[in-house]
Amino acid sequence: MGGRRAGASGVRCATRGAEEKEAAAMMAVRGRPEGAGGGLRGAEGAEGARRGRDQLPKHRGHAGFSPQGFKEPAEAAEAEQGSQPPGRGAARGRKRPAPDPAAAPSGRLSRADLYEPPSSEELNRLKETEDLFHSSLLRLQIEELLKEVTLKETKKKKIDAFLHEINGLLSAIPETSESDVGPRGLGKAVRTLCGAGSAEDRASSPWEPPLGTEKMLPCFTLEGVFKFWVVVPARSGQRCVGGGVLLCAHLLSVMLTAFISPACPQLTDQSWLPGDVKVPFLQVPFDVKGKFRFLPPAQLSVVGSYLLGTCIRPEINVDVAVTMPREVFQDKDNLNQRYHRKRALYLAHIAHHFSKEKLFGSVKFAYMNSSHLKPILLLRPQGKDEKLVTVRLHACPAPGFFKLSRFHPSKNNVRTAWFMEQSAPKEGAPEPPTPHYNNSILCDTVLLSHLQFLSSAATDFPGMKDGIALLKVWLNQRQLSKGLGCFSGFLVSMLVAYLLMKRKIVRVMSGYQVLRNVLQFLATTDLSVTGISLAKDTDDSLPALADFHQAFEVVFVDPSGLVNLCADMTASKYHQVQLEAKRSMEILDDRMVDGFQALLMTPKPMLRTFDHVFHLKHVSKLQSACKKMELLNELMDRGGNYVAAALPFVVSLLARGLAGRALLVAHSLPQTPEWPIDAEPPKHKDVGPLAFGLLFLPEFATSTLEKGPQADRPEAVDFRTFWGEKSELRRFQDGTICEAVVWEASTVCQKRLIPEQIVRHLLKLHADIPESSICYTGALLDSVISSGKKDSGTGEEAMVSIVCSYDDLSRKLWNLEGLPLTVTAVQGVHPALRYTDVFPPIPMKPIYSFHKQIRTKRLLIPSEEKPCPAYIAPMKIICHMEGSGRWPQDKEAIKRIKAAFHLQLAELLQQQHQLICRPAVTHTDVYKDGYVFRLQVAYHREPLILKEVVTPEGMVKYQDTEESQQLELETLHRPYLTSSLHGLQQQHPAFGSSCRLAKRWVSAQLLSDSISEECVDLLVASLFLHPAPFTPPSSPQVGFLRFLNLLVTFDWNNNPLIVNLNAGLTDADCTEIRNKFVAARSRLPVMFIATPKDQWSSVWTQEQPSAQILQRLLVLAAESLRTLEEQLMDPLGSQDVKIAFRPPLDLYDVLIHLNSNQIPRHLEGVDRPVKSFSRGVVKNSAGVNVLFPVVDYDPVQCYLQELRSYCVSLGGMGSGAASGLSGTTSLFSPQDAFSDLALFFYDKHGGEVIAVLWKPLSFQPQPFKVSNMKGRMVSTMNNELVCVPNVEAILEDFEVLGEGLVKRVEARTEKWTI
Repeated sequence: MGGRRAGASGVRCATRGAEEKEAAAMMAVRGRPEGAGGGLRGAEGAEGARRGRDQLPKHRGHAGFSPQGFKEPAEAAEAEQGSQPPGRGAARGRKRPAPDPAAAPSGRLSRADLYEPPSSEELNRLKETEDLFHSSLLRLQIEELLKEVTLKETKKKKIDAFLHEINGLLSAIPETSESDVGPRGLGKAVRTLCGAGSAEDRASSPWEPPLGTEKMLPCFTLEGVFKFWVVVPARSGQRCVGGGVLLCAHLLSVMLTAFISPACPQLTDQSWLPGDVKVPFLQVPFDVKGKFRFLPPAQLSVVGSYLLGTCIRPEINVDVAVTMPREVFQDKDNLNQRYHRKRALYLAHIAHHFSKEKLFGSVKFAYMNSSHLKPILLLRPQGKDEKLVTVRLHACPAPGFFKLSRFHPSKNNVRTAWFMEQSAPKEGAPEPPTPHYNNSILCDTVLLSHLQFLSSAATDFPGMKDGIALLKVWLNQRQLSKGLGCFSGFLVSMLVAYLLMKRKIVRVMSGYQVLRNVLQFLATTDLSVTGISLAKDTDDSLPALADFHQAFEVVFVDPSGLVNLCADMTASKYHQVQLEAKRSMEILDDRMVDGFQALLMTPKPMLRTFDHVFHLKHVSKLQSACKKMELLNELMDRGGNYVAAALPFVVSLLARGLAGRALLVAHSLPQTPEWPIDAEPPKHKDVGPLAFGLLFLPEFATSTLEKGPQADRPEAVDFRTFWGEKSELRRFQDGTICEAVVWEASTVCQKRLIPEQIVRHLLKLHADIPESSICYTGALLDSVISSGKKDSGTGEEAMVSIVCSYDDLSRKLWNLEGLPLTVTAVQGVHPALRYTDVFPPIPMKPIYSFHKQIRTKRLLIPSEEKPCPAYIAPMKIICHMEGSGRWPQDKEAIKRIKAAFHLQLAELLQQQHQLICRPAVTHTDVYKDGYVFRLQVAYHREPLILKEVVTPEGMVKYQDTEESQQLELETLHRPYLTSSLHGLQQQHPAFGSSCRLAKRWVSAQLLSDSISEECVDLLVASLFLHPAPFTPPSSPQVGFLRFLNLLVTFDWNNNPLIVNLNAGLTDADCTEIRNKFVAARSRLPVMFIATPKDQWSSVWTQEQPSAQILQRLLVLAAESLRTLEEQLMDPLGSQDVKIAFRPPLDLYDVLIHLNSNQIPRHLEGVDRPVKSFSRGVVKNSAGVNVLFPVVDYDPVQCYLQELRSYCVSLGGMGSGAASGLSGTTSLFSPQDAFSDLALFFYDKHGGEVIAVLWKPLSFQPQPFKVSNMKGRMVSTMNNELVCVPNVEAILEDFEVLGEGLVKRVEARTEKWTI
């Protein structure tokens, strides 16, 4: 003991020689095993260090970390060279040998080398690439990713230097002062009595020490003094001068004085701590026994991923274990948070001293994995390297101080009376076990042994390092690696070591193989049911796996057999990891999916991963939940952390209530932010709102019935208790009488929110959490596509009604009698018939007083005095007639035959089915059930006939013409798309509403005329057909968020978007499409979408969007996604999701404001008016003898068409120069339009503004010619006559053209110059 004290004082000694001697006795702790004796001092420490060095695995390429300072990597390598076997990393850190002059130059290979047969290693690599990676591209991508995330050698040197300086500063921190009367004063008195003091001390003392006692000072307790001064001399037959009794009396008085003295502060007396630092621990209850004083660390050890080489960028954390000396501790420090508080005080004292050092850019506290029992100190370098590394100081106990058997999962170390602040414990009341508390202390005792274990596993296993790096990236992308109960990188490392131990992984495996094997293990092993252990020895004194399962939800025991590495993890979080692993294995095995992009490059935030997300706004409400659920024992175990105590119970409660509806009920990981050292530590409520995610089974999620057991079964009582007053008895069709819960929901959107009703009900009933504390964001975006009327839903029912009416009309067309040719196919092409119309038509009947009547033709036209009538959209149906030799082969003749069919269809439908019809040359409109269907006859050979071109030589050849392509689009592509997407809606009920949200957003951004509806439908369809790495969306909101993310993240320039409708494309087809796309990229549209029926031309994006519009779309999508996710993840904010649907207008040069009474779709606006105009229609589906309503009439669209298709008069001079409205004759043909000068943007769903953007080239001065005078005026520039736009006249023409519709034209003059 004298040697140990001498060694301890040597660390603090001012004498250089003593310091060097002590430092030399301590081993280099980088990579050192705990059992190597690194914590010993003096002679024992030196011997232990020598033994440890012999046993230590060599770590290559790292600097050695020791109290003597750092060795540079090169020095470390040289020091190890003698004992290190030659290997892959043996030369790292040493100078490279000079190249052999005789060797061939490395830049080029000789011809013989180029054509040399592949070696066995190369053949193995090729075989592995083919079998494992599916393609060499995946292998290259993974290798590049590993290079990107691995820490570079130059950075390591900087980090090593930073650690070296921290080491020096830690050793120099002085101990806290104490008077001679304290325990140290007692030590002086005893040494004097033993002859171990100074000459002066001995001369002044009347006592002579018993023989040999100078080496026998293990402790300074009353028991120790009695033993060594009375018992030992009595046994050896010696007598103390003056008598042992007198000696003991003297020592007793010294002892009592020492321990009553306030010189060694009580744990509760923290007045010694400076005011610029706060204790990083929630001291509740405050009163606790024990004493504390600071002594410099006994040992410093770098632990964790940095030494193993498995830490990955961008966040480099280096963990340093600071071993507190034994003298800091007393007996029973395992009880009542005494150890944890000493740990916190120790770090606080270090923080106080480090805060004054210029070395550090920041010194802050944080909770390790957000566990408030485990504060750590974060140190970052000064200056530009502040973001390079974060050094995390962990205080841990001296090795061997605690008796480990006290920390078994079944043992108690937090007394109820102390926790409840009671004066005395209740008699006979057993103390509950505190497994989480026990585990938190045990974790600190095994930091070094874990490092040794992982180090031995990583020896000669380069693939382990790469595999762990890939797994960490995989976890980071899924937000699983941070927070309380996370699946951390350390846990992954231990899991890889476990699989290596069980020989499910072998040392020759590559990093990718390690990744696959770990994912396969996670996917197939449920650690919440069957735990695993790294302990090799079956020691009866160690707790069994069953004991761990009784105490923890997830079990993974470390090599010591005592620590559960998954102690804080909930079963729900592990099941989420398991589900992600299953999904990842499916992706890796699917050759159609880019596995690298899906697994390792795509982030999976909660909002885009889960179908519904809700927040517990005020986590303080979990205090009442703990009380309601009687979780006192759990609260004691968790140190009063009611969030951690209640969370597993809340999640299991919801999982039971949503069983059958939800595949997974998950929760966010509570994360506490770091805080300054002069601030109070965060409270439990400071984790912020807690988020929960629900992943649905789409076929059962919207069920309105919760059927329970039969009323006479014992389980019925449990069912009634669980559901409370919602449970009632019901008789079912099979005659059984069962307990049941029926949820109120009439529309589809209400049924989607049944899980919300369940969540609110169960949390109120069982956890005493009020509804006001729950913010459910599962369907906040539904308001954008709802009709605005209460209980009217979001239009799904309206589309079902339309499809039923369409099916009935189809049957009537099939069965028409009297047609010269039969109908072979009826195909709908309107978006409502594929469930993707933003605002589906509703059955309407016109009010005659709002219209003018043309009685001779039984027609209505809008009245000028009344507001514009409501917009009635005709729903187009393609009616294919059978082929016959009587069809003409001339395209004009075919058009006339089709016109005759239109007339005859109208006549027969009116005669045989009493439907009101209005025939035209190109179509026949049918008014049925309050809807208007537009029939269009098609002949299957017509597109081919339109492709016929006669050459000047008289030869007939076939080539695509604009007319033939348009007809193919109408009669082939659009019907196929509609039928395919109709089928997709049957598989995925959320598809239609997701499309509608996407199209509403595109229109709200004023871009609906720049990107086709079919294009948007296909983009959304790809999210359901190829959802990797997600599951297909089960709610429209998630579908829409993923749509925005797809726009932003997809590489439109280098990749085609392949939408495999009806699984019509094989893997070979997809490869061919990609290859041809790359070869012909410059000739293809900027947004290329391939489908089974349209592999090479991308018909839906052939004309639009342009490159500029696509770029604008991507910018808007990125900003909308960011804004929406901020709104939805902030339950305490306004949650105004419509902000993403309001277009930014500051970009545009001119705004044309419209009169709302002439906007027929005014009620479809994002911000609906409180009051609107009567639109001259009433809801009615039973109209028989009614006049045909006004169809497809939208004055704003007519106005836009005129702006784009007509020109201004010469120079725009005079008033109202628009042809077509004023009745005057234009000087120019209709193709010379405003579209030469400007682009026009409008939200067709009730927009009140037309935005105008001048084309930059149109403002370039043109030479003075008559052909250049469109909308221009003559001006002089550099003594030459030029033509420049006459902006004032153009704006005047905008108003004249839109007289009655245009309210005002706002010119933003600062936005354009001539």
